[in-house]
Amino acid sequence: MSPQEQHSSRGYSVPTGRPYALKELQANVGALGDRVKELYDGAHPAEYEPVADALYLAFRTAAGLAPAKSYTGCPEHPNGALDPEAPDGWGRCLICNDRRRLGRRLQGTRAAGPAAGEQRRLGYPVPEPPYGLDVLRHYLRVVDEQRFHLTLGSADEDFVRIADDLHRAFIVARELSRPRNASGCSEHPGAPIDPDAPPGEACIFCAGRKRRAQRPAQTPEMLPRIRRGERRQLQRRFERPPG
Repeated sequence: MSPQEQHSSRGYSVPTGRPYALKELQANVGALGDRVKELYDGAHPAEYEPVADALYLAFRTAAGLAPAKSYTGCPEHPNGALDPEAPDGWGRCLICNDRRRLGRRLQGTRAAGPAAGEQRRLGYPVPEPPYGLDVLRHYLRVVDEQRFHLTLGSADEDFVRIADDLHRAFIVARELSRPRNASGCSEHPGAPIDPDAPPGEACIFCAGRKRRAQRPAQTPEMLPRIRRGERRQLQRRFERPPG
């Protein structure tokens, strides 16, 4: 029975804690707009950190208002085990993924898995990259429109929808708050920049490797072999202090 149908009957009552949580959600989402207005293209990742934190708090509040999510995202095994090595495009349910793997072995083929769609982590959607400020603003506009229509008697689907969109916005803000790849190196994305390297080769690790490769090969000098019972005569670099 939907909340509207329950509201029409005499037995309907507002769930405990919903008025306070809904008021908190309205305030948190309303304050997000002012935070995002201060951002600009090329903003430093540290400027996205408070936005990501505020989005996470709003998401947790909305998730508390919505019904409990499926742990695996699987309608058949909502509380089953998670697959730690789920292939791309597959769900998180270990039982269903084992069935798919068994079916592949029986068929003797390596056909591609089902369509990826939108990845879900613990039942919540994760948008596909690339992530940018325009994508973050898009999700926040969607969330802001939804919060105006939320009331104490809103359907559970409305709270599920705003929780999903808040999770999408949080993922985008979190990825934008990560340190950027300043060196442009795919092998060492977090490497420091070599100020003396030519353009396009700013990775200090790759630049050092290239310099070592360009050095002329040197033949190591071998010390004469000392026969057993003989002592090596070493030349002192410094004279002994007078005794």
